[in-house]
Formats: sequence, structure tokens, C-alpha cells
Amino acid sequence: MLLEKINSSEDLKKLSLGELNSLAVEVRARLVEVVSRTGGHLASSLGAVDLIIALHYCLNTPKDKIIFDVGHQAYAHKILTGRNSMFHTLRQYHGLSGFPSKDESIYDSFTTGHSSNAVSLGLGLACARDLLSKEEQFKVVCVIGDGSLSGGLCFEGLNNTGHLKKDILVILNTNELSIAPNVGAISNYLNKIISLPVYNRFHDNLVNFLTTRVPRGSRLIKLMAKFEEGLKGLFVPGMFFEELGFRYFGPIDGHDLEKLIPTLKNIISIKGPRLLHVVTKKGKGCSFAEEDPVKFHGISCFDINTGEVIPRRRYSSESKSYTEIFRDKIVELAHKDSRILAITAAMPEGSGLDKFRDIFPGRFFDVGIAEAHAVCFAAGLARQGFKPVVAVYSTFLQRAYDQIIQEVSLQELPVIFAVDRAGIVGEDGVTHQGIFDIAYLKSIPNLVIIAPKDGREFEAMLEFAVSLNKPVAIRYPRANTFLSSDLPQPLKLGKAELVKEGKDFTIIALGSMVLIAKDAIELLKGEGLSGSLINARFVAPLDIGLMKSACAKTKLVFTIEEGIRDAGFGSAVAQELGKQVLRIGLPSEFIPHGQRELLLEKYGLTALGIAENIRQALKNNG
Repeated sequence: MLLEKINSSEDLKKLSLGELNSLAVEVRARLVEVVSRTGGHLASSLGAVDLIIALHYCLNTPKDKIIFDVGHQAYAHKILTGRNSMFHTLRQYHGLSGFPSKDESIYDSFTTGHSSNAVSLGLGLACARDLLSKEEQFKVVCVIGDGSLSGGLCFEGLNNTGHLKKDILVILNTNELSIAPNVGAISNYLNKIISLPVYNRFHDNLVNFLTTRVPRGSRLIKLMAKFEEGLKGLFVPGMFFEELGFRYFGPIDGHDLEKLIPTLKNIISIKGPRLLHVVTKKGKGCSFAEEDPVKFHGISCFDINTGEVIPRRRYSSESKSYTEIFRDKIVELAHKDSRILAITAAMPEGSGLDKFRDIFPGRFFDVGIAEAHAVCFAAGLARQGFKPVVAVYSTFLQRAYDQIIQEVSLQELPVIFAVDRAGIVGEDGVTHQGIFDIAYLKSIPNLVIIAPKDGREFEAMLEFAVSLNKPVAIRYPRANTFLSSDLPQPLKLGKAELVKEGKDFTIIALGSMVLIAKDAIELLKGEGLSGSLINARFVAPLDIGLMKSACAKTKLVFTIEEGIRDAGFGSAVAQELGKQVLRIGLPSEFIPHGQRELLLEKYGLTALGIAENIRQALKNNG
């Protein structure tokens, strides 16, 4: 086994080309073996194996820096940089992160998990390098995908890099079939020529001659420029990047190490902004992932022999995930109201809009990995009388904060934000935990914020949001829930629900914590303690009247939320009540990866944890 001998780029350099190809097969087998048991981002990581091998073979890492955009394709990078022995702990609590992590390895310059930022990060490294001493010189390589290019931040980074003319290499890894015909003999021949050192010395000398020896404004310079531009227009598919100030190379086969390695070595030696375009196949080497790369982009545990997904544990056969409930309910509402439109930022399956897309293709919009644009776009639709629903994960909605304020709330437009994965998401870890949305949304004027306690109330809240002529954010967790036969109490703007009354303490719970708080009260009831429970329903506006009335009858008041305590729901309640409130929630820190149930237990957001918290508080207060 070659893989057992590889812990660094220096180990890679000892292998022959044939051995590198064998190593790629071993790495892919290791990826499939582990991800089948842990879940993770399989298809993209399989597609990037050869590219990652070539990069570490040609660079002097970790001195030279590789920055992966998003980072979900970097599993091979982890395996080859001393983390293979721990790879079986991928995405597990206290195990390896599913993304690059600065705390995990010196090979990871940044902790990443969101899209389109690699070029900007790389440019910052390159500029810092050039301000340092000569001893600190290193290469900077940014690996981006075609999805990254749908985010505006990536273009901002490319534009600034081309303007500053910094020594940086961007690898554009695409897997769209439409560009496959460009990978052929002519393209390979041209790239072999233009990446050779002798060609580039000639190119640089010619540029130097024309700029220093030929008078400015000379017809010769203009003719040479037009000739070069025309030649590139005929043969080079990267004119766009050339106009941004990059030397473009490609596209080449990202799985052919015989071409990839010498091309990389030549390009690395060139100065200035360069862009190498490689074409890869998502899921390479695994038939299941190759046939269905969307399904195996982010996959849960699966049978390694059949590719069949092993379902997550459900509470019962009748339970459904909040995403599944949203998927069905938004279609039902759209049948009744033609004004309802649906918007996703490149996640129709993950957000539950795939069913809407198939039934109402003309009313569905996938804007790419561009959350800020999605919100602005929704505002334009709303201005003309539509009811746009932006389905987005809590962690990704952060990327559109200014647009929520300026384009939606300031304009008082009826955009509905379906904020999925609010709270603990689990194995994707620090970059994906949706714990900040209450804190960053609750201070925005005109924005109604609601959270359901169960599936039936979630359905009612979706209907309620559509009926309002206001901007609304509905936050819901990555969890399963019941669709009970009992209809929820009718919703009124800013009105909470009194679930039960007690004499010893009052709990004001939000969303996913309501039923857990109810269980905690039942546990304490067996000890002779009696508690009131309020289902807040609304973060904004708060039902202060009901809360004050209930709290006046008990000594202690608790708030419970699946979000950060500081500046969150509990803080808002305490400010409005004007009395001491004991806040139960998550600490203001980045929550690590691990199973959702395990993390909720760790942070005391279970019935047992809440009951113990209340028990101790009552004891301390006599």
C-alpha cells in the first residue's frame, strides 16, 4: 500500500508517475470506504484527487499555500498531509473536520466552508508575502470551482488580483460536460507550447522590447496586440480571464497526471496572475457517485456495495424532517397562490425546493452561490407584487445581511425567508452551525421573525407568512418532527401561546426548544415542582403582555433557544421584561462538528439538561 507511506509532499516526490496513478486509486478507495460510514462530500472530493496529488507533488507545501474554495473537495488533501490515520474520524465529534481547518494542520491556512472567497484570501497572502523579507517567499495557489464563479466575491478577488499583477496561481476546476470537447489534441498542444519556459521567456522578452524600445503609440505595438488578441480569440477559451489580467492555460484533463504535472511545473515558474483551467469528473472512480453526482455531493452514510443511502434515525415512521414539510407545504401554497415564487442559491435539493422546481419551473429560480443577489432579486420580484420565498440555510443567509436590511426590510417588501438548518446542524461543523441568525436578524426593523415548535405549526407559519404583506423570516432546525392531528392555535402577529401554567417558574421557549422544555417540566413535576410554559412563536415582535402576565406569577423566568445566548432571543426578552431572566442557550463561540443529538446534550439543550439547570437555579434562589 503506497498510501501508508505518504504523510507529506516530500513523500509524494519520491514516487514515480506510475506510482502516483496507483496512489490516486488508493486514495479514492479510502475516500469511499470512510464516507460510506461517516457521510460527507464525496463526489467533489473524488473528482479532485488527481489535481490534489499533482499540486502537492509540484509545490513545496506547507511553505507553499493551497487554498480550497469552500473546502468540501479537500478530503484527498487531508489524507496526503499526515491525516490518513485519523481519516476514519471524519466529521465525528473530536475527529477530523469535513473542511480545511487552521486548528487541524499547518497545511490548512484557513478554516473554510463558504464559497467564493479563495481568491481574495490568496491575494491577501500574496500581498503579505511581498511585503515581507525575501526569506518568506512562497507560492500561492487557489483552487476554485465553476460553482465558485457564481458568487460575486470570487470576481471581486479575480479583478483585484489582475489589477495588482501579483504572483498567484488560480486553478479553475470545472466539471460541466459542455466544455469537454475543448479537451483535445489542439488544446493539449497549445498548452504544452505556452506553458514551456522557452516560450514564456520569448513572450516576456517580446513584451519588454515592445514597451521599452518601441515608441509609445507606435502602430507596431497596436498591430501586435491585435494579432495576439485575435489568435487567443481563435484558440484560447479563456479570453475573459485574460481581460481580467490573468495568463490563461487550459482546459486540460484534470485526471491525466502525465499532462497535469509537467503543465503545473511550467506554470508555477511563471510570474504574475495565472489561471489553469482543468476539467474533472465528479465522483471519479465510484460508479454510484459518477452516475448521480448531485446525490453524492453531500451524502449521509450509504451501503458501499449498492450505493443505497442508510436513512437517518427517525423518531417514528410518522415523523418528517422540517425540510420535507417545507417541500410539500410550499407546493400546496403555490397551487393556491400564483404570486408565490421560489428562489434558491444553488441548493434546490438541500433546501427542499426540488419538488417546487419540477412542478412550477417557470416560478423557480436558482441564482447560483449568490445569496446577496438572491435577496436583492427577491426584492425586485416583491416590488412588482409577487411573494418570493428565499429558501436558504441559516449559515448562508449571513452572506446577505446588508441586502436583508437595505433591499428588503427598509423597503418593507413581502419577501419570505425560509431559514433552514437554524441551530445545531451537526457534522458540517463550525462554518455551518446556524446559531447566529436570531442575533443578527432581531435588530432589523420591519422584519417579522418566527419559529415553529413542531411540523403542524410550521405549516401554519408558512401560510401566515404568505398572508402578511411584510418581510418574514421563519427559522427551523435540521431535525425531524411530528405532523400531529391537532391543529395549532391560530397565529396572530406578535402573539405567543401559553402552553401550560405553573407556580414555581416560567419557561419562555422558542421553536425547537418548546417540546423539549415541556418534557423538562414533566421531569420536574415528579419532584413536586410546577412550571409555566410559553411557546414564544415570535422573536419579533415579542408578546410582552403575555410574558409579563405569566412571569408575574412565578419567582424565576427562563428563556430557552437553539441559538447563542448573548444578543439572542433571551436577551431580547430580558430587555423587554425589565427583570432578571435566566437564559439557556448556546455559548457565543464556534460550535464544533459532531452529531446534532450529541451537541445538544453537550450544551444542555435536552430535557434532562434543562431540568437540571432549572433545579439548580431554584435551589440557589431558596
